[in-house]
Amino acid sequence: MFRKILIANRGEIAVRVIRACRELGIATVAVYSEADADALHVRFADEAYLIGPPQSAESYLRGERIIEVALRAGAEAIHPGYGFLAENANFARAVADAKLTLIGPPAAAMELMGSKTSARRAAIAAGAPIVPGTTEPLESASAARETAARFGYPVMLKAAAGGGGKGMRLVTGEDEIAAAFAAAQSEAQAAFGDASVYLEKAVERPRHIEIQIFADTHGHVVHLGERECSIQRRHQKVIEECPSPINDADLRERMGAAAVGIARAADYVGAGTVEFLVSDVTREFYFLEMNTRLQVEHPVTELVTGIDLVREQIMVAAGAPLSFTQEDVRWHGHAVECRVYAEDPDNNFLPSPGRITHLRVPTGPHVRDDGGVYAGTEVSIYYDPMISKLATWGRTRQEAVERMRRALAEYAVGGIKTTLPFFREIMHDEEFLSGRLDTGFIARFNERRASARTAAAEGEADKDNIVRRDMAIIAAALARGKQGRVATIAGESLAQPVSRWRTNGRIAQHRARDQF
Repeated sequence: MFRKILIANRGEIAVRVIRACRELGIATVAVYSEADADALHVRFADEAYLIGPPQSAESYLRGERIIEVALRAGAEAIHPGYGFLAENANFARAVADAKLTLIGPPAAAMELMGSKTSARRAAIAAGAPIVPGTTEPLESASAARETAARFGYPVMLKAAAGGGGKGMRLVTGEDEIAAAFAAAQSEAQAAFGDASVYLEKAVERPRHIEIQIFADTHGHVVHLGERECSIQRRHQKVIEECPSPINDADLRERMGAAAVGIARAADYVGAGTVEFLVSDVTREFYFLEMNTRLQVEHPVTELVTGIDLVREQIMVAAGAPLSFTQEDVRWHGHAVECRVYAEDPDNNFLPSPGRITHLRVPTGPHVRDDGGVYAGTEVSIYYDPMISKLATWGRTRQEAVERMRRALAEYAVGGIKTTLPFFREIMHDEEFLSGRLDTGFIARFNERRASARTAAAEGEADKDNIVRRDMAIIAAALARGKQGRVATIAGESLAQPVSRWRTNGRIAQHRARDQF
């Protein structure tokens, strides 16, 4: 077993890995940029080293500097977390060349599955169904137009070298293809240094469902079931759950077998995720991509299976076999996760950097918050604005959602805007509660939200108009009363003037007093 591990990451995932190391009795080394000098992961680790200025390119993406720190600190292994260098094959090779262990898959597997086109070819070889499309990058916009015409619109243009929604464009007609192709290429080049773009047929009402797989160096490859990841903004997941509301034992078995076959074809080792698109209409599934790392949403799988994925990563990297077999994997209850971001949901989820002035984190039965901040933390403009991953478990989906409502109500973050109010609304949304999920959920939810707010505003305006009208009628009635008129109501003659009128379908009356 390793004696010391360097965590080549920051924020909540660095804290998560440090905790797993501490349980195993392993010393930890943190790295940090100038912007993260007071970060929680720096405080948690046994040692911490400054590696550069705030910009990622000059700090967390400097692989040679991170390896240098690992050697100087006497670390034997490096855990990359997710993001940054986690799926960088060149970094994986450099770690091996330095006689260190990367807690992740081999560089060859990263390269094979890191390219979306070579990953599609590997999936085909493994017998997994793929979305109809190209297995080679498109050479030009005209080639894209010809290919799209062959498959039929709508189609998706996607960056071949990476995911996360970068370099992705939905094209609904021929007149859009040229502009979409140029935009996808430009974004892919900026994000991944590779402008290659391929094309897929767009799936009708797609659900984004992924299978967690795990492999060791002893020939064992297993899956741990699925996660529903359809609720996304800008192609980035914000709510995940395990199991999927759409899944059943048969679908899970077939998707799991496909994922295991792909992992074997890639000679994979460690934790990985095989992602599929599932038609909400036909329930057919298609291979989308493979993430050669731990996923942000891994806590929901841990809560339902009881298996610590980070601990297992460390053990497998140290040469141990998996501590469980496929037959050992059981799914108990249901888990839901909300990614709490420093973002403004009412302003297109734009980042909301700043200092956290107050923080109250929910606790209680079956509530888990993997956080990376504390009161006083400065949420930086330089990095992903995720504050924490809040997850709840219940015996049923309904119980997990009810627990999430309670946890979200307890959660308080002061000083910045967060996605917490947005999640509180979703947990009461009828479409969410019924499990009608696909990648267009948030767009529809925002339309319902806007309609409800408009209706509420109109209702308030109507109330104001009624009040103003009634006050005007009252004033007119009082004026008439002062003229000494006597009103009769239901045949009764009154000594004091009474005005009677109809408003909003109701009979209203007012008796004018002398003091008026």
